Amino acid sequence: MPRRQPVPTLWLMTDERSDASLRAAILRLPRGAGIIFRHYATPPADRRRRFEEVRALAQRRGLLLLLAGSPREAIAWRADGWHGSGAHRLQRRLRLRTTPAHSRTDLIAAARARADLAFLSPVFATRSHPGAATLGPIRFGLLTRDATVRIGALGGMTRRRYRRIKPLGATAWAAIDAWSA
Repeated sequence: MPRRQPVPTLWLMTDERSDASLRAAILRLPRGAGIIFRHYATPPADRRRRFEEVRALAQRRGLLLLLAGSPREAIAWRADGWHGSGAHRLQRRLRLRTTPAHSRTDLIAAARARADLAFLSPVFATRSHPGAATLGPIRFGLLTRDATVRIGALGGMTRRRYRRIKPLGATAWAAIDAWSA
């Protein structure tokens, strides 16, 4: 499937928990990396203001910025792409599309929705979801084996862990804490 945009290998996921160190985390990202702006619990006006701050910094640094939410909102906010579930007719107006995935069913849905990248998670234990069951490398590899969509690894990820699971089918990885530390 032809890509609308080169898909970054490195991603930063944002949330309120890491907001105080967000600027420093963005400055650690290499040119061409991606950011998925989540901040789901932030009140709408504050969320939009924070998104604009991140967008300005991302543009200066040569980073892609996707908005978690609806494709309509991503277009209105002039995001580079959309992070969300399901297919939507507006997604073709965006440069890039990523989706969350937690199972084989989700990976099939991501391929059908023509996502550019599906973030399969949680691979390892993560502070974002304490106590949640993890896939681990073996299950991650089994799930990615027959996937027809590019797979990003999420959940407790670091550069070292990405190198470990890349041979199992990961083409990208995302983190919060690895960039915020």
